[in-house]
Amino acid sequence: MAQLQNPLIVQSDRTVLLEVDHPLYEDARDAIARFAELEKSPEHIHTYRISQLSLWNAASAGMDADAIMGSLEQFSKYDIPQNIRREIVEFIGRYGKVRLVKRDGMLVLESEDAALIAEISRLQTVKPFLTGPLDTHSLQIGDRFRGHIKQALIKRGFPVEDLAGYVEGVRLPIRLREKSVGSRPFGLRDYQTGAVDSFHIGGSERGGSGVIVLPCGAGKTVVAMGAMAILQCQCLILTANTVALRQWRDELLDKTSLTPDDIGEYSGEEKNIRPVTLATYQILTYRKSKDDEFEHFGLFDQAGWGLIIYDEVHLLPAPVFRFTAEIQARRRLGLTATLVREDGREDDVFSLIGPKRYDMPWKLLERKGWIAEASCREIRVDLPEEDRMPYALADRRDKFRIASENPRKMNMIRSLLQRHTTDRVLIIGQYIQQLKIISKTFDIPLITGSTPLLERIALYARFRSGELKRLVVSKVANFAIDLPDANVAIQVSGTFGSRQEEAQRLGRILRPKANGSTANFYSVITRNSLDQDYAVNRQLFLTEQGYEYTIHDASEFSAPMEASR
Repeated sequence: MAQLQNPLIVQSDRTVLLEVDHPLYEDARDAIARFAELEKSPEHIHTYRISQLSLWNAASAGMDADAIMGSLEQFSKYDIPQNIRREIVEFIGRYGKVRLVKRDGMLVLESEDAALIAEISRLQTVKPFLTGPLDTHSLQIGDRFRGHIKQALIKRGFPVEDLAGYVEGVRLPIRLREKSVGSRPFGLRDYQTGAVDSFHIGGSERGGSGVIVLPCGAGKTVVAMGAMAILQCQCLILTANTVALRQWRDELLDKTSLTPDDIGEYSGEEKNIRPVTLATYQILTYRKSKDDEFEHFGLFDQAGWGLIIYDEVHLLPAPVFRFTAEIQARRRLGLTATLVREDGREDDVFSLIGPKRYDMPWKLLERKGWIAEASCREIRVDLPEEDRMPYALADRRDKFRIASENPRKMNMIRSLLQRHTTDRVLIIGQYIQQLKIISKTFDIPLITGSTPLLERIALYARFRSGELKRLVVSKVANFAIDLPDANVAIQVSGTFGSRQEEAQRLGRILRPKANGSTANFYSVITRNSLDQDYAVNRQLFLTEQGYEYTIHDASEFSAPMEASR
């Protein structure tokens, strides 16, 4: 029953308004985040939307319409519009209405709704994948088109539940250690075990594909190891870059029974295929020209893989999507801190990798001490007078660059470095020339995409050991870099309004600190510019995860701010 003292307003257009300053805000946020997507997050009222995809992810996690309505009714201030229940029932009911199964060795699309099967058989986007009708309730699909038909049907509003099963792959004994090679106690945390179980689903055909969403520092790699240990099969692991690839190798050797001979690297540096092979997205998408074939896609066709792991699945390049559509008989595990894709292809992740199997609110992990507490601040600086006219006359892209490279950001960097003299600080940016100036001005080593691999690895190692306390890094540090003692990030420029990037950058400082200190995330923004406009979109990710995001004027830094604890 609706109560006026509750924090939610559910509207007939499937938007949900949440009152931020309400005592029940966190409980309501955590409840609706399971089936709704955050759209806007100004200071006092956050706007969520119940979408088809958000409902299908909820359905794949076992939620039904009654559970969703129960959450809405528990926290709603007013009566819920009559159409909301109807639409939730309709949309969530579409998940599983069409199923892919194996029947007598054939791949079959089936439904209890004969009219729906008849409709599907006439869709122009589906016809190329059909071999023919079997009966009024089923259609035969070409084996190579298991992913393609799922992609086509989700675009028409029908998410296919894939129950066609998987090849087992070549057996590979893998055991998790009770103590790491470094003699540290090791075991899966309760939420990591929950994530593995949600992916595996007891080995049934309902499991075996899907995405695990956990913040950086929460142990997504460990979840993957847990899946490997349950499945006991050869595995292909795809990573964002070679540094991440080698960190994966080190983690596997440290925490599992795998030996160096079991693990191969397939990158620009080496081409070794072993029972567990680590590859980069870059090498898989390499071709000599846009008209040539992708030279290394044959790696997917190696017969032994029983599991393919997609690290940073939100970065999956389009060509890898294309090939993943054709290898649906192999189990697929996606790992990410956020399912947000700037190209809007979340439905392709759903269709080709699998539905979201497990998601844990970042703030809940923070409260339990599994990731560091974080303070997120935006600091606004003015554009120098001499840059205002060039900014006014520039096109949109150049406007963003002028604002991002505002020279007054240098003084703010200096101020922040003075406030964090004993901390481990990452200065992160988009524009290489800007980063070179920062590196030279403050005598801090710089890592970019052109930094040689061995030099990059050496600098990260010096930072981890404490020999270096500051690093300037480009976008290469967005992805899967393990810097556990970094506790301050200063963001000076970013990729337009990328929420995905904000998640990665905050994640660089979220690993729990030995001394329990707070992580500090600063974004230095040019006031009244595109830099500020895009920052609003990036802020969405932080507020969605429950972080307080405070905005400061540069003048406030003339007085001491609270230093990191």
